[in-house]
Amino acid sequence: MNYRLLKELCAIPGTAGDEGAVRDFVVEYLADNAPRFAATPEVFSGPGFQDMVIAVFGKPRTAVFAHLDTVGYTVAHEKTLFKVGNPKAETGAQLVGEDEEGPISCRLVVNPKKKGGQETLSYDFDRQIAPGTVLTYAPDWKETRDYVNSAYLDNRLGVWNALQMAETMENGALVFSTYEEHGGGGAQFAGGFLQQRYGVHQALISDVTLVTKHIKHRKGVAISMRDRGIPRRAFVNRIIDVAKTQAIPFQLEVENAGGSDGNALQGSSHLWDWCFIGPPEANYHRPGEKVFKGDILAMRRLYDALIAEL
Repeated sequence: MNYRLLKELCAIPGTAGDEGAVRDFVVEYLADNAPRFAATPEVFSGPGFQDMVIAVFGKPRTAVFAHLDTVGYTVAHEKTLFKVGNPKAETGAQLVGEDEEGPISCRLVVNPKKKGGQETLSYDFDRQIAPGTVLTYAPDWKETRDYVNSAYLDNRLGVWNALQMAETMENGALVFSTYEEHGGGGAQFAGGFLQQRYGVHQALISDVTLVTKHIKHRKGVAISMRDRGIPRRAFVNRIIDVAKTQAIPFQLEVENAGGSDGNALQGSSHLWDWCFIGPPEANYHRPGEKVFKGDILAMRRLYDALIAEL
């Protein structure tokens, strides 16, 4: 499997609220490659959609949601940094960005907690960076026979999966959503749009989860039974049945925290059947996130099977 496209996606800055560059990449990719797709999608983006992209193929029954945004940092005053989403800050991480004075490559600093206070973040750079500037982890792609390692596999891997699906999808919808890492919201708008215009009420959440004591590399794609949200059991059972029938390696995730676009759909005014399905990664929200290639392959196989079966 060729991961060149995934490497390109991981290198594009696009924190929550600043997804424009990755949106443009997705729109251009869909336009350039549509002639070789099994079906030509109707693509919705631009005014009225902020930085989201929705691609609809044929008569969709199921939508795949993949969030475009990543975690990162916003420059404040006096060299202070504020988190975008929940990055796992570590002193020494290389951050990049650009302000009016030019390109930026600086070092993240985690300051010692003061008594009774909270951890604060700053940057080490040879000048003051303009307040409001967005900083992201420097691209750091590495690939071995068994693993891919990069900042922002969460969730450029989910986006890559959706773009791979575009090649063979005849009936379905792809939603490239925004703001998932910092409060959610984009998925709710997209969900309402798809229900009202196409009557779609089933969603697969194309994202990555965490390696834990119970969810591990090399065990297949994770199917989430629950996290902070609880998908409808009947729908999840259908997904499990497809995975078993197709002999696709999978592991069942049961957690009490964490969330995704599925939680945003569950909290909307529209009824949705949804399920989070994705491979586990190590080094969550840090530079050098790590995913096993075999688990990615299981993800790809299951998503293609579900679009055909559901």
